[in-house]
Amino acid sequence: MAETFEVSGIEAYKEKLDSLKGSSKTIIAMFSGGKNPNTGKSWCPDCVVAKPIVDSAVAKASEDFVYIYCSVGDRDFWKDKNCVFRTDPNLRLKSVPTLIKVGTPQRLEEAQCADANLVSMMFED
Repeated sequence: MAETFEVSGIEAYKEKLDSLKGSSKTIIAMFSGGKNPNTGKSWCPDCVVAKPIVDSAVAKASEDFVYIYCSVGDRDFWKDKNCVFRTDPNLRLKSVPTLIKVGTPQRLEEAQCADANLVSMMFED
């Protein structure tokens, strides 16, 4: 199983990436809408559908992977066109959920994150 971390916000994401520098492991990051404190589920319906599929792939992944689950915050924050997750030159997210292989152009967006075959390919060497 991949080593997993859960962070909230871009600063926490960047700090986690910095802490993993020098690791030989492949880093996969999932960006998802923030969770409702009452339900524990994301405000983003596509994120709710994708989460169990991605979690299953993470559980099956080898120890050569690190998985970071990152909350992009609440809906209003995400919908702002100047949201830091949208404008950061290393991310440039267009949608949530987005699953990326850090340091590569590989990414899955929205409904692609609910496709078990596509998601499992992200966790292959």
